[in-house]
Amino acid sequence: MLQANHLSYKIGPRPLLNDVSFGVRAGELLAIVGPNGAGKSTLLKLCAREMNPDTGTIDVLGTSLRAYTSGQLARFRGMLHQQNPLTFPFRVGELVLMGRSPHYGAHPTDADHAIAEAALELVGMRAFSQRIVPTLSGGEQQRVQLARVLAQVWDVPNGLLLLDEPTTGLDLLHQHQLLDVARQMARRGYAVIAVLHDLNMAAQYADQLLMLKAGRREAYGTPREVLTEALIERVFGLPVQLLDNPCHHCPLIVPIPNFHSAFSH
Repeated sequence: MLQANHLSYKIGPRPLLNDVSFGVRAGELLAIVGPNGAGKSTLLKLCAREMNPDTGTIDVLGTSLRAYTSGQLARFRGMLHQQNPLTFPFRVGELVLMGRSPHYGAHPTDADHAIAEAALELVGMRAFSQRIVPTLSGGEQQRVQLARVLAQVWDVPNGLLLLDEPTTGLDLLHQHQLLDVARQMARRGYAVIAVLHDLNMAAQYADQLLMLKAGRREAYGTPREVLTEALIERVFGLPVQLLDNPCHHCPLIVPIPNFHSAFSH
C-alpha cells in the first residue's frame, strides 16, 4: 500500500535520513525501531507528508503521496504524534468527534457520532466521554488522542495509520492494549506503521521491522530476520541473548549489560 524508495532528508548540512527504502502492505503492522536519533520520527513524518524528502519517492496505492490534496490525505491517513498538548477545555467526546471532520460537511452525522463512540470503546475510554481532556492523566490523554485518530480513518478502505511512539506515558497494561488495537486495525485491512522503542513489544506485535541507525536502514524484514544478537549489539551497543518467547513464539531479547568500564573512569 505504501512504498518508500531511496528517501533522504537533511536539516542544513546534517543528514537525518540517507537512502531509506521500505514498504508496508494493507493488513500489515510495520514497526520502525532503532536508537535515539536514528531518524525514526523523521521517517514517519515523511510518510505522513508533514515534511517532504529531499530525494526519493513515497507512493500510496500506486500514486505519489505528493499528488493527494490535503483533504484527500486527511480522509485516509491518520497520524498520532509523540506530543499532543491540549489546554483548551474540550470534552473527550468532542475531541474524538473532531477526527471525523474530514468526512462531514457543516455538522457531524449520527454515523459520525457512532464511530467516535466506537473508537472510544476500542481504547477503553468511552466512560470518560464527558470528562474535560486537560484534567486527564497523560496516559489517558494519549488513549483519547488515539481514539481521535482511529475515528478519522475508521470506515476507510485502505486506511493508513501512523503512530509515533504511541506507548509513551502508558503503563504496562495499556501499552499492550494499545498495540493490540494497532494490530486489530491491521487485521481489518489498514496499513499500520508504528515507531517503537521496546524491541520485545515490536517483536510480539509487528509483522515487519525496519531498523534504523544514524539515518540509514540497517535491516528490514520479519522480527526473526531482523532481531539477531549481532545486529542488536552493533546498532544499540548492548550485548543481548535471544530466547524464544514461549507465549507468542517470537524473539525474546534479554539484555546482558556490562557498564562497569563505562563508570570506572
